[in-house]
Amino acid sequence: MKKKEMVTYSGEELMQMELPPVRFVVKDFLSQGLNILAGQAKVGKSWMMLDLCIKVAKGEKFFGFDTEQSTVLYLCLEDSLSRIRERVMKLTDAAPSNLHFAVMADSLSGELTKQIDSFIDKHPDTSLVVIDTLQKVRKVKGNMYAGDYKVISILKRLAERRGLSIVCVHHTRKKSDKDPFNTVSGSTGITGAADNIFVLKKDDSCSDFAKLYMRGRDIPEKVLTIQFENFRWNCLGKSSLESDGFMNDGAMLSLLSYLKREEIFEGTASELCEKLGLKIESNVLSRKLGKYENELQKAGVEFTREKKNHTRILTLVYTYSDLRDDGDDIILHTINTAKSA
Repeated sequence: MKKKEMVTYSGEELMQMELPPVRFVVKDFLSQGLNILAGQAKVGKSWMMLDLCIKVAKGEKFFGFDTEQSTVLYLCLEDSLSRIRERVMKLTDAAPSNLHFAVMADSLSGELTKQIDSFIDKHPDTSLVVIDTLQKVRKVKGNMYAGDYKVISILKRLAERRGLSIVCVHHTRKKSDKDPFNTVSGSTGITGAADNIFVLKKDDSCSDFAKLYMRGRDIPEKVLTIQFENFRWNCLGKSSLESDGFMNDGAMLSLLSYLKREEIFEGTASELCEKLGLKIESNVLSRKLGKYENELQKAGVEFTREKKNHTRILTLVYTYSDLRDDGDDIILHTINTAKSA
């Protein structure tokens, strides 16, 4: 039998080839290929994916990133149609006709890839497929690493063949790790084969704030600080993975959330800790306020200290702010609100 020779390309040939650029469904955020979104149960992964699907179908920005408007398929395999309809109604007044839902699908060992292929044949402008959850369509037997790698590779090949971005919703382990990407459930076959990994993590399960860690072949390694409000996740800022500044400080995020709601606080640092539900000493909070005084001012918080009857009183007033992302830095751009109009 004649051996099949390896096909190679010289560096000169490679440089002269006309190759399509990497396709981004969400610019600088979600690229073509196989993507994993992992997080603890009930952390808000499905809300994020539903909002993503709606934004892409409508061509609206997601987390401040531009989207490519297209047909979207959302396999919400842990939900009923009534629950999905209720959630859609909370996120939009007009559900897009190019967003399609399925609450039942075959497994990857069965006909799932053929089912997705059939859908794309009918809707050739499809760019995004969300599988919620991965566990619902995979069956791993024998060696876990080999099984995980095979499952992910099947979806990866499908994404490459059809020019898709496929996002699989997955879980993280309860055991913590300094590297959040090491908490993705299963073997390293999942993270090793996937193109991009996203980990949604809350430091406090009762908090509205979370971090979205991003790592992949086609996206910069970043951390998004996000807040769950009105049934959707909103991006507050972007930083490098090593950053521990203002937008990554849980106390400051809690303070902004409180002031956005209450507009004003006057009292001692101890009273402020109590209002924010912080388990830190009042002097620690005072130092943080001093450290981030400039950032608070840029965020629209007027901050003063004064002594009254031998007691140091803090006054914080929320005026207005618009948090937006520009490059690798967080820019806080103030705008007039309806209150000042």
